[in-house]
Amino acid sequence: MTASSLPDKVKALMPGVIEDLKELISIPSVSFPGHPEEPVHRMAQRTLELFQEAGFTDAKLAEVPWGYPPIYGELPGPAGAPTVLLYAHYDVQPAPESQGWTSEPFTPTVKEDGRIHGRGAADDKSGLATHLGMLRAFDGAPPVTLRLIVEGMEETESNLEEFVEAHPDLFQCDLFVICDMGNLVSGEPVVTTALRGDVSCIVTVSTLEHPLHSGVFGGAAPDAMMALARLLSSLVDDAGDVAIEGVTGGTWEGAVQSEEDFRASADLLPGVSLIGTGTVSDRLWAKPSINAIGVDTVSVANASNVIHPQAAAKISMRIVPGTNPEAELDALVRHLETHAPWGAQVEVKRIKAAPPFRVPTGGPAESIAREALAEAFGSAPSEVGSGGSIPLLQTLHEACPSAEFVLWGPEDMALSRIHASDESVDPAEVERMVLTQALLLEKLAQRD
Repeated sequence: MTASSLPDKVKALMPGVIEDLKELISIPSVSFPGHPEEPVHRMAQRTLELFQEAGFTDAKLAEVPWGYPPIYGELPGPAGAPTVLLYAHYDVQPAPESQGWTSEPFTPTVKEDGRIHGRGAADDKSGLATHLGMLRAFDGAPPVTLRLIVEGMEETESNLEEFVEAHPDLFQCDLFVICDMGNLVSGEPVVTTALRGDVSCIVTVSTLEHPLHSGVFGGAAPDAMMALARLLSSLVDDAGDVAIEGVTGGTWEGAVQSEEDFRASADLLPGVSLIGTGTVSDRLWAKPSINAIGVDTVSVANASNVIHPQAAAKISMRIVPGTNPEAELDALVRHLETHAPWGAQVEVKRIKAAPPFRVPTGGPAESIAREALAEAFGSAPSEVGSGGSIPLLQTLHEACPSAEFVLWGPEDMALSRIHASDESVDPAEVERMVLTQALLLEKLAQRD
């Protein structure tokens, strides 16, 4: 197949690709503990079948000691052709009613905006659809050797890093194609070259041996919930920048995201300001951020007039590329242990120290990937970072240090709302990414 025929071939394939995407969205493959396991296994099996039909005839569910199985397969290309490893994941975030969905999250719905709405529509079932469309563009006989890894626990505690470390030979390649990203705006291509890491812990603040009557003791006995609130507020300064001694930050040298575009995608309430200093790109891709992502205390519905003896919060801090996650977590823990008010007792449980990742750039495959993007989208790509984290990338890099990385996908930041209510994907963006990946393989084969 010539490169000039790929756009027409991809366009003809897209109705079937979109139907497969809708089918996958309808499977509630939530990998979090406490959610039904059967749909996740069903999703794994159906994804396996689709990739087998598309050309990975030997693909199988890999045996792992625990958790949902990844899918692994190999598809040989012509002798001497480069090897490309494709990555995506089949599990999704929960979609609780409390998020405020305007359509059923596991019923794929095309709305007036033309986008396909549903949990996983973008993250990352659109990545699966992109890989499937690319394979079909070559009728299951690509011009390069392909390896496939589809993860089943990316959204929760991943088991894939252990699998890579146990089987590094399976992950030897010239290029990793990570289809779990997206452009800032649909139709405007970017390459992602940096991802923040993620460290987290649970802090528990205690002030009393038991609850006390708030009228009899209030004003003299310290409330653990109020102590926790003051401790949490000490994590940022008045501007909203992280205020933890020893935590690293910097500036972003690539493309700059405008404040207007960010506001439009973030859906801030009227009158609410952005936090932090520097450009929006600095704040998202080159500086740390911190959030209390969960709090344990008495609910409003069950509240009574008592002073709370104990309260806890789970804290997540995104860290910048080039930093040591253990050292950054050490700094966070040290701050929590030394900044509680009124002599409150503090216990910190470390949860995670996931590394950031800086994509090695300047290699021949990356250059070809940029050419493919430019051809498929009609404009040259810019360079951006990602505030999200994929700890697996560092593990892949260590397993195959010579391989290049390309990070992209159909998950546009402006409208996809991944992990939130009304998640969606632009089907035209899926088509553009299918074409991009097909062009990438064609150009890689021509180079060799």
